[in-house]
Order: sequence, then structure tokens, then C-alpha cells
Amino acid sequence: MFGLLLLKGVKTPTVPKKPLKIITPEQFDAIYATIPEATLRLLVETDIETGLRWGELTELRVSDLDLISRVLTVRRTVVQVGPKFHPTRGRFLVNKYPKDKEFRRLKLSAQLTAKIAAHIKDADLGPDDLIFVMAPQDSPAARLRAVPDLAALGFTKPNAAGRQYRHGTMSGYNAGRCRCTFCTDAAAIYRAQRRAVGKDSPRRPRTVDTDGHIPRDWFRLKVWKPALQRAGITFPARPHDMRHAHASWLLAGGADLQMVKDRLGHGSISTTEKYLHTLPEADDLALDAFSKIRNRAHGRTA
Repeated sequence: MFGLLLLKGVKTPTVPKKPLKIITPEQFDAIYATIPEATLRLLVETDIETGLRWGELTELRVSDLDLISRVLTVRRTVVQVGPKFHPTRGRFLVNKYPKDKEFRRLKLSAQLTAKIAAHIKDADLGPDDLIFVMAPQDSPAARLRAVPDLAALGFTKPNAAGRQYRHGTMSGYNAGRCRCTFCTDAAAIYRAQRRAVGKDSPRRPRTVDTDGHIPRDWFRLKVWKPALQRAGITFPARPHDMRHAHASWLLAGGADLQMVKDRLGHGSISTTEKYLHTLPEADDLALDAFSKIRNRAHGRTA
């Protein structure tokens, strides 16, 4: 007990915070250009211009945007939950207020407002409809597998007992624990043959369970990550990092802290302050100011 009391006064080593890695405008343009679907490109463009949280963005409805004043009101957020936590066994639960528990209003650019208005018209959306809707997903098509020439495939690596089995067989898959394409195809063909004669029930193909809201994980895995790869982005950027980029770009462009805090719905000004000087060129003004005074002694102006 005495030893435990002594430990209370021991300070643990400080863990330095890693600097934020912010998506630059050039990187965003590269990502945006690789997203093939027009509605998802519009979603990404809305995200970077508004800095909305994912639940706020995907719960936006037509009536939330005044097309004349270009003012967007953030009224609700949606969270994805397990069916047992949903009153009607669904997957998406709408909260009638955003995370900060206050409505907030932000103005959109004329360009983005025009794009959203065109999207609303083309999709024939009503006032209560979601602006960004998950398109119906087709069940995945059955994969065709060719029956291989077993004699040409060779044998698996020795298992724990030192035994080897021919690739492309159930013995190779089960006893040999081989998961090469040929062995996994052999297992799939075997199961398909059993289902064909009624010995096994086919497992229902996985589909996206949604009521129209776009699931965060689906977007991240099926849209965002492939776009990053095609754009050549090597650091692990997340969709939420567009919110970070929005705050950083605003501050780098001259917006004051209170304005950015209100626009993003931060609870504290210190949360907003962490986005100061996060872009690579953020210190250019400081260097210019230093050079201006430093070079004065030498009669230079730059």
C-alpha cells in the first residue's frame, strides 16, 4: 500500500503529440479527380468546403439548404448502430441535434450551391429527402472458377507432420492448410457442388444494410481508399481528415479563430488553435517578416 502511494507522485514521461498531417489543396484535387461517381464527388466537395462531421454530412436534407441565401443549417446527425440498439432494429439512428447540441449555420460558395441545386433537380429530391443517398447495391455476382489441371500444380509446403498434398484439392486446403488461389478455389467448387444437390444451404451474399444513409465504412473502403491509391497519396488520410483540412485552410487563408470555431462547431477555442500553422507553407509569412528585418542592415529589401 505504501509503495502504491509513492507511485502517485511519480510523473510519467511526456508523450509528444505528433504534428497533424493535413491534406493540401493539391492533394485534395488529385483525390477528387479519381472518384468516378458524380454524387460521391459532390459529397466530397461539400465535405471539404463545410468541414462537416460524417454524421452531419450524410444526414443533410434538401430543406437544410436555402438555395437563395446559400446558407446551410446543420440540424441533425446520424450514427450507425447495431440493430439491438435501434428502436426498430435498423442500422441508422438520427439524432435531432448535432454533436455540439446546437444548430449552426454556414454559408456555401455560389459554385457549390449551384452544383447541389442541379443534383437536387436531377435526382428529383423532395424537401425531406437526403441530399446524398446510398444507391441500391446489387447482390455480388457469383465468381466463376475454372477447374485446374491438378497434375501441373505441384504440391503444398510440408505441414506440421511433414506431409505434402497436391495443390487444387480439398486435401491441400484442409490437411495442408494451403490458402493459395487453387486450393481456395477447390474448396469453393466443393461447397458449390454440395449446395447444388441440396446438401448445404447457400449463404446469402453480403449486401450493404442501409436505409439510404451512406455507411462510413463502406465509403472509406470502397470509395476513399481506392481514390487515395489512384491519387498517389501515401500517408493514411481518413475521410475525417477533410474536416481537419477545412479548418487548416480557413486559418491559413486569414480567417480568425472564432469564425472557424463557430463554423466547425468546436466546443473550445483550443481545439481550433491546433490547426494553426499546419500547412507546409504556413511559416512562409514568418520567414518573409524575418527576412525583411534581417536584410535591412545590408540595404536589401528582400
